[in-house]
Amino acid sequence: MPQWTRALGPSLFTASIRSSASDFIVTEELSIDFSDDGEHDFLWIEKTGANTHWVAERLADHAGVPVRDVGYAGLKDRHAITRQWFSVRRPGLRDSIWNSFAAEGVCILDTRLHRRKLRRGAHKGNAFRIALRGCDTATRQDIIAQRLSEIIDGGVPNYFGAQRFGHGGANIQLCRSLFSGRRLSRAQRSIALSAARSLIFNEIVDTRVRQGSWNTILLGELANLDGSGSVFAVDDLTADLRNRCASQDIHPSATLWGDGAPQTAHAVAELEQCAADKYPDIAAGLIQARVEASTRPVRLRVQNLSWEFDDDVLWLEFSLRRGGYATTVLREIVDVHEHRL
Repeated sequence: MPQWTRALGPSLFTASIRSSASDFIVTEELSIDFSDDGEHDFLWIEKTGANTHWVAERLADHAGVPVRDVGYAGLKDRHAITRQWFSVRRPGLRDSIWNSFAAEGVCILDTRLHRRKLRRGAHKGNAFRIALRGCDTATRQDIIAQRLSEIIDGGVPNYFGAQRFGHGGANIQLCRSLFSGRRLSRAQRSIALSAARSLIFNEIVDTRVRQGSWNTILLGELANLDGSGSVFAVDDLTADLRNRCASQDIHPSATLWGDGAPQTAHAVAELEQCAADKYPDIAAGLIQARVEASTRPVRLRVQNLSWEFDDDVLWLEFSLRRGGYATTVLREIVDVHEHRL
């Protein structure tokens, strides 16, 4: 896979992550007013060493319903301790069945009732607590704190994380197989197309990082309103827009490649086309597959960032909006050796 450009300079040290599941904790942030009635059981679940779809299958088996009747807002990492909501549709059944539920590495922390299924993308974001181990921070605490303060003030490039592309970039090979005519299952096709769009997007972000425009608004582009996903065209670079960008109220955005690319000024469109031209087969394949183009912020705001030094361990806590990757934050600080439990 390409080594996309860091925005804040070389990494400051090397460390290990995921030495144990408790070193990588993810907590979903979901804003919902429960109706406390209806046909959907909402389950607040903590899982360790289990992927989200596997848990959904176990819940469906226990409830005796099709797995399509189980909802969740987002996929969470298997190699971590993660807490997230699931919904299970059980029409007409209000007796409690979850006290007897058992699955390895899965614990139900709370249950609620609601009238609607939990849909993908319904969460606001995720909170992280991550241990970076084996780092010699004794003489580097000041420079590390300075880098982390820069991230608070200016965010990081919003690259898709390496996990989006599979081990060794396997998902990119999968998308090339798809575009060459191989028949894939619906799940495999979705993975392939997502990896293809992510690859081109990361190339566009890399271009803007090298250009120095990843954290500034360009005339004629689409600005992204922080936290909402809504965009608007920048027809005039006013002082107000520059100030809003500097305060991370709005962000520059780039195209998630596909059919019918969003309309931007010629200079911005040309920049994005040059990035896509590095992978002409993938860019063309996405258009032929009629994947609808959309946008994604070029910059990722890192909220509630705090840190603690503990001997040879640096503990980080922060929150990211939906779609943000913790690994894209880490890469601006550290080179990591990742353990897979």
